[in-house]
Amino acid sequence: MQIRSTMTAIALGLAAAVAMPAFAQDAGPDRDGHFSGPYIQGFFGSASRGKDTGDSLRFDTNRDGRYNDVVTLANGGNAFAPGFCDGAAQGATRASGCRGDKDGIEYGGRIGYDYRMNNFVFGGLVEASKNEAVDRTTGFSTTPASYTFERELRYNVSGRLRAGYTPGGGALFYVTGGGGMAKINHSFFTTNAANSFSENRDGKMVWGWQAGGGAEIMVTNNVSLGVEYLYNRYKDNKYNVAVDRGTAPVTNPFLTGGGNGSNIKLTNSDFNFHSLRATVGFHF
Repeated sequence: MQIRSTMTAIALGLAAAVAMPAFAQDAGPDRDGHFSGPYIQGFFGSASRGKDTGDSLRFDTNRDGRYNDVVTLANGGNAFAPGFCDGAAQGATRASGCRGDKDGIEYGGRIGYDYRMNNFVFGGLVEASKNEAVDRTTGFSTTPASYTFERELRYNVSGRLRAGYTPGGGALFYVTGGGGMAKINHSFFTTNAANSFSENRDGKMVWGWQAGGGAEIMVTNNVSLGVEYLYNRYKDNKYNVAVDRGTAPVTNPFLTGGGNGSNIKLTNSDFNFHSLRATVGFHF
């Protein structure tokens, strides 16, 4: 998509600049003071879901808290025999197709502190960010009907350490990693008009971690530009959808598992995405 192409161009341009030793050496007369002390940064980039394979739904038909059941028809067949897709249904049947996950922009800010020992830099930072990437998964029943789950990370707050090397003080190459919390919003859509559906534990804060690396160049004694890549993973296993009778007959497959209804969850309990960012910072 256009956002990703733009960010790739930014990243390549910044990476090329960072790779120029002459630029690193000419960042200013106070190179010995670079990457030492407090700083603030803003960033803007893309959040990409990557390629999902094999995502599906899992079921708890007797509501015992274990999502390892099969929704069965009166003849013993699997009510979800038509299968699943890694995307959002465009109709009631699998033949109608699915639209895939959505990549989106990501932006935010951070504060941090670096400690420099010769050409080695060690530090920590706290950041907050928001992105618009969306993960989608759909199941299809024999009714026919579709059941689509969507989730989007609204914002996250994280803390990371970073360690790097600065050749001469004009540029910094670093690795970074840490943990954080995120708020993930969910949506559920279905073409099943007979049963009733209720969403549980939506928008709860979840824990996760980040790891990656990047580079910065000092364009003045106080201002830096950079590029950064992060892999993000958050444990998102709380949200589920309860299916109850509604106007369906008592022989409805969601009602015949020994309980009064069924619950549905995603098989993939992790929300993963890739971040590619351009950064601008002010170093005090």
